[in-house]
Amino acid sequence: MRINQRGLILNVVWVLLMAIFFAEVEIQIEGGAGWATSLPTWRIESHWLLDIFWGGRAMTGYHAWMFPFIAMVFHLPLFFMQTWSWKLQARSLACIMEFWIVEDFLWFILNPAFGWERFNPVDVFWHKHWLWGAPLDYWTFSVVACLLFVWSYRLPKQALKT
Repeated sequence: MRINQRGLILNVVWVLLMAIFFAEVEIQIEGGAGWATSLPTWRIESHWLLDIFWGGRAMTGYHAWMFPFIAMVFHLPLFFMQTWSWKLQARSLACIMEFWIVEDFLWFILNPAFGWERFNPVDVFWHKHWLWGAPLDYWTFSVVACLLFVWSYRLPKQALKT
């Protein structure tokens, strides 16, 4: 199986760059109070659906608007091109997953109120499930994003013959 390596690398690097910028924006918005704990927004702290779809984290008005906005940003090229395919959809979903993993991690690392030393389950209490020193979401969505990226950049069989 061959993939469009150049396209994949450019895509991943662009999403990393976007994640850096957005992490800095969120640091300016939230300061040291992660998961919108000090923002003037509504919060739902516990509900059984949060355990299933939100990793046990609180649902806030900030996140209710921010997550769909970012999903729309990554789907914008499909609307500009007025096209859709399963591969483009997979690529968009992979970008969204990569973006949120990297952005969230950089929020801790770049944030003067956190840094490496406070990236742990005690100080980062809103991430409820951890594995191998990181939130479980990071591992789960990294694997899924990698699979989606590779599949979406796989070259068609005709391209392999040339």
